[in-house]
Amino acid sequence: MDKVLLITGASAGIGTACADRMHGRGWQVYGASRRGTSPGGWSPMVMDVDSDTSVAAGFDVLEAAGGRIDAVVACAGWGLAGSVEQTHIDEARAQLETNFWGAVRVVQQALPVMRRQGHGRIVLISSIGGVLGLPFQAFYSASKFAMEGFGEALAYEVGPFGIHVTMVEPGNVQTEFTERRRTVSVPSGDDPYASAAFKAIGLMAADEANGAPPDAVAQAVQRVLEAKRPPRRTSVGRLDERIGVMGKRLLPHRLFERAARGSLGV
Repeated sequence: MDKVLLITGASAGIGTACADRMHGRGWQVYGASRRGTSPGGWSPMVMDVDSDTSVAAGFDVLEAAGGRIDAVVACAGWGLAGSVEQTHIDEARAQLETNFWGAVRVVQQALPVMRRQGHGRIVLISSIGGVLGLPFQAFYSASKFAMEGFGEALAYEVGPFGIHVTMVEPGNVQTEFTERRRTVSVPSGDDPYASAAFKAIGLMAADEANGAPPDAVAQAVQRVLEAKRPPRRTSVGRLDERIGVMGKRLLPHRLFERAARGSLGV
């Protein structure tokens, strides 16, 4: 029997790449998104991860289709750019609603099924921005830092039931994410952050345009889903980005931040 996989955010970018790859590997893939479209041969599903009702309805579909879920890959997310001071609380909440709480909703629905089965894989698409704070994308980083802590704590709770949790941490990736990034509304008049924000956000967009292809992340997800003993975390991207993660963990913070400023555009 084909293994059943639910992927959120499957209509574009990393989500589509994961759905295409795992469908090609013989998995029965349900690709969930607000649009509910499938550019590949896998099964589309309408699901808005911002809505309790929509997520529950999606799992009702899975229940009707057989009630089995071998793995979940939580990809749904978007980016918000702007200074902390100028970001309206509603904008910040919306960022975490999708990127963090959306993943939580999906995981909470999947866990009872996985516990009954006695097995399951949960893959949370985090980010190197969940390990390194990104200036002028503070709430995006906050959503991914939250996911890191959530996934680590969750792993302790569900391990006894045969459920494995992995955070996949991509660096810069060539996707529609760059074009769809939202920018906070800045009040008219003198903007003390304008120059620094323009530089940092522009550098990030350029790095994304030259980043890894989405299938590089999908390959990492495949390795996690097919591994006998999946890792707790795995990073994907350019070597300098991945070295930055290690550097933060090993270097004194002043030395690390001095070295990181140039690459972050500040």
